[in-house]
Amino acid sequence: MLDRVLELLAPALSGPDPVAVDANLGLGGHAEALLAAHPSLHLVGIDRDPTAIERSTARLAPYADRITLVRAVSDELADVLRDAGRPRVNAALFDLGVSSPQLDEAERGFAYSYDAPLDMRMDREQELTAEVVVNTYSAADLTRILRDYGEERFAARVANLIVKERAKDPITSTKRLADLVRAAIPAATRRTGGNPAKRTFQALRIEVNGELSALEHALPAALGALTLGGRVVVLAYHSLEDRLTKQVLAARTRDTSPPGLPVPLEAHQPRFRLLTRGAELPDDEEVARNPRAASARLRAAERIREG
Repeated sequence: MLDRVLELLAPALSGPDPVAVDANLGLGGHAEALLAAHPSLHLVGIDRDPTAIERSTARLAPYADRITLVRAVSDELADVLRDAGRPRVNAALFDLGVSSPQLDEAERGFAYSYDAPLDMRMDREQELTAEVVVNTYSAADLTRILRDYGEERFAARVANLIVKERAKDPITSTKRLADLVRAAIPAATRRTGGNPAKRTFQALRIEVNGELSALEHALPAALGALTLGGRVVVLAYHSLEDRLTKQVLAARTRDTSPPGLPVPLEAHQPRFRLLTRGAELPDDEEVARNPRAASARLRAAERIREG
């Protein structure tokens, strides 16, 4: 949804010397388009994956004097902006979830379509891996993660089978885990909805990388950093991210004055307004070109008052 992102952020970047923060830099595709569209823009890019920082640095080399790229988790956004000397920004972009290279590089262990070590770390220097989660978490904790982060109906069945099988041999590969998930889910359910391991792998990835926690802290920080007229765009790829985004934006776009007052209280007036009606979806042409875009959900808001 690159064109829509550019369209939504353009009004906020039309002034002199605008600043934007890309909180999930990835390979730098959105960053490159923004820098090309706005010749005076300075972009602060954040990503926890050192490979992403390396590749985006190369991609954005033509704009080297207009970028600040930082290896960090998005929930460090406020610190990153402060350290960069740019505590206020005109635009913020969140392109959430896992990047295509992370999915396509088998050794990263994100995908159930490859037989690879169970890893799933966006930052390969952190200690927690999917293998650690699968082989050390209790059945109750695994059930909670699969239910809450993967919205897996059969979370308890999957968790109990994992605990049973790991007692025989540690579960160390994506293929073995995917096979166990398939065995745990009733045959009738396996016939629909794609690969039955999808929800389990999503849940483990979110747990390993603390993705929802990062968003829970990073999005409010980005909203707080926006100048008057500044805009935020969030691209979410599963319902948990989108629900959290909706809640954060809704809390800042409604009047919180006590009911029954003859006039609204200025201190309780919304500081933001929504720019999208609900979540916008990619069109059929984009999905045909890039099937991974099918699950994208876009929401955007603009700061209309300081405070």
